[in-house]
Amino acid sequence: MSIRLQVVLDDAEMAEIRRAARSQRLTVAAWVRHSLRAARREIPSSDAGRKIEVIRAAAGYGFPSADIEAMLAEVESGYRAGPAP
Repeated sequence: MSIRLQVVLDDAEMAEIRRAARSQRLTVAAWVRHSLRAARREIPSSDAGRKIEVIRAAAGYGFPSADIEAMLAEVESGYRAGPAP
């Protein structure tokens, strides 16, 4: 379902929007939809405090890990061995 949105702009602002849309070879409606989607992506999807809480919880886990050089050598040896049977 689509919903119509009406926005009242003064003549100067509308002219700027028309120029911006034209420069991107878009209709004004397409330019506005694109701009609204871009603005929406900039809004954090969740509370920053919650994100920090999750990161701190994850950092509290201790998982075994190898030396980075040893892991890279194992990966490289796998590449040289060729495809698995």
